[in-house]
Amino acid sequence: MSAPQILINGLVMGESPRWHENRLWFSDWGAREIIAVDLDGKREKIADVNAFPFSIDFLPDGSLVVVADKLLKRRQPDGSLITHADLTGLSRFAWNEIVVDGRGNIYLNNIGFSFPDGAFAPGIIALVGADGSVRQVADGLAFPNGMAVTPDNRTLIVAESYGQMLTAFDIGADGGLSNRRVFADLSDDYPDGICIDAENAVWYASVPNKRCVRVRERGEILQTVNLDRGGFACMLGGKDGKTLFMVANEWGGSVDGKERTGQVIMIPVSVPGAGWP
Repeated sequence: MSAPQILINGLVMGESPRWHENRLWFSDWGAREIIAVDLDGKREKIADVNAFPFSIDFLPDGSLVVVADKLLKRRQPDGSLITHADLTGLSRFAWNEIVVDGRGNIYLNNIGFSFPDGAFAPGIIALVGADGSVRQVADGLAFPNGMAVTPDNRTLIVAESYGQMLTAFDIGADGGLSNRRVFADLSDDYPDGICIDAENAVWYASVPNKRCVRVRERGEILQTVNLDRGGFACMLGGKDGKTLFMVANEWGGSVDGKERTGQVIMIPVSVPGAGWP
């Protein structure tokens, strides 16, 4: 395997990477910015978001959606962010991660407590349907984190960081979730952001173990990329879908903007991202 290469330095705390229109888009939670960067390292600030945390994805029509505080926002052609859905009625805590399936269903998760200082409580997953409806579709998750949907829109996989596992759900015709099961038991790790490849294996990032790991259903470890700082999230993309982008940061328990230890790191892999043409 080739050695990882740094694409960009100087982030406060990068998160939520997504490959879109030949660039990697991600959140910098500490700088309160959404950034897009190309393969040459040229970056562009897309939007300012006054929230922590906030995560991003894209609707089937290419529109950027952002979950921040208790609102889901959508980026307009002029660059402004407008409210797409109000999540206030589902939780009093901030929302964490987001993923959009191929039908336009938007899944969001909430860890269920005030992080990092609050007492643990189980989290939930909510669905904002393509028709604009908002409802809870799962509960009892131990710090739900990164999420991904298989290309056939039949399975949602979520990282339970405190549960030390990847959990899978069947997606129903109405977008609801059922048949909860363990996709991979990761009893020696704490998965954060995830992505799926074309062989239905999952890459997950780990903050405490400073790595990104490729794992098959039922837990077989296929590949590991070691990092020198915490791995917060990962995404497959690049020209042929065979570049693994990893967002890594030093983590001291706060995001005050004083330190800029965040990086986007990339490494070629042999299997492209799920659904890659």
